[in-house]
Amino acid sequence: MLIREFVEADWAQVWPIIREIARAQDTFCYDPDLTPEQARGLWLETAPGRTVVAVDDDGRVLGTAKSGPNRPGPGAHISTASFMVAADARGRGVGAALCEDALRWARDEGYAGMQFNAVVESNHSAIRLYERLGFTIIGTVPGAFADPELGRIGLHVMHCPF
Repeated sequence: MLIREFVEADWAQVWPIIREIARAQDTFCYDPDLTPEQARGLWLETAPGRTVVAVDDDGRVLGTAKSGPNRPGPGAHISTASFMVAADARGRGVGAALCEDALRWARDEGYAGMQFNAVVESNHSAIRLYERLGFTIIGTVPGAFADPELGRIGLHVMHCPF
């Protein structure tokens, strides 16, 4: 698996991943009726941020990530990132590789840490991964996420200092 910068030709494979995850309504606060144009605006980062893809040996996009400053101005020294993995590529280390890459990039860029603003509390595999990579839950907003099966559940704020 190779993680590389997103190029325009990747969109045809990235969009279905975003669409599937948005429609599932169980991990991202994205409108399930998101259009491709809206998704591009939400997912494709511009400098100083970046968007990457994880591809297999055949060039198939297995997952994607975006990262950059968490907030502008006085908050720009803390980074953030988001990750999406194709359903049939989950459990193969794609998410871990994307997260490790985002952490490495943020450290190299001089950020003081990384913050995740909205990790759905039922996303146990992601939470375990993030904790293994040095993140801690610093707070939970109760009932902030409307899961289609679980109802209103919490969103964790997670932080990893560098």
